[in-house]
Amino acid sequence: MKIIAIGRNYSEHAKELNNPIPIKPVIFLKPDTAVLKDNKDFYYPEFSNDIHHEIEIVLRVCKEGKHVNPKFASTYFDSIGLGIDFTARDIQSEHKTKGLPWELAKAFDHSAPISQLKPKEEFEDLYNLDFRLEKNGEIVQKGNTKDLLFSFEQIIVFVSQYITLRKGDLIYTGTPEGVGPVQVGDHLVGYIGDEKLLDFKIK
Repeated sequence: MKIIAIGRNYSEHAKELNNPIPIKPVIFLKPDTAVLKDNKDFYYPEFSNDIHHEIEIVLRVCKEGKHVNPKFASTYFDSIGLGIDFTARDIQSEHKTKGLPWELAKAFDHSAPISQLKPKEEFEDLYNLDFRLEKNGEIVQKGNTKDLLFSFEQIIVFVSQYITLRKGDLIYTGTPEGVGPVQVGDHLVGYIGDEKLLDFKIK
């Protein structure tokens, strides 16, 4: 299982980090050791002083795919959930300045909390999903999938040109504006619509 993550897939988030709006998907990978399930607490790593939350809709790939035809792309994921792409912003900024890859900032252990995954058929419209993240009871990020720059299907088609998709892979589809730092003691709660799917603390 691998995690494929999409960067800058909401225009307002790209703007808040002073990044250009991409003309094709920006991708990076996280290893399976990044996954944090069952609303377990996230322990702040010692190598960073600036860990940021990035709330995202997550897809689960349900069959192997290479060079996926756009006509069939929707059949390659069966479930969706909510995830957080934790980012060591200080490390990322340093690496971006030097033209280095982002992996140390994005792929560290437990940097990808994920909720339970729900069959996509349970959602009336996958492109009108409200989702949000609350920190200590206040909304810090909110988005709607209608604002995606690249749709779920476009992501699957694009990624599969380069990387074979396998059953069980997770795709983190990008974060809306409002990313920001977390601190030890923070309580994070994530929702799709009115359903609470993430609920854990920073320790």
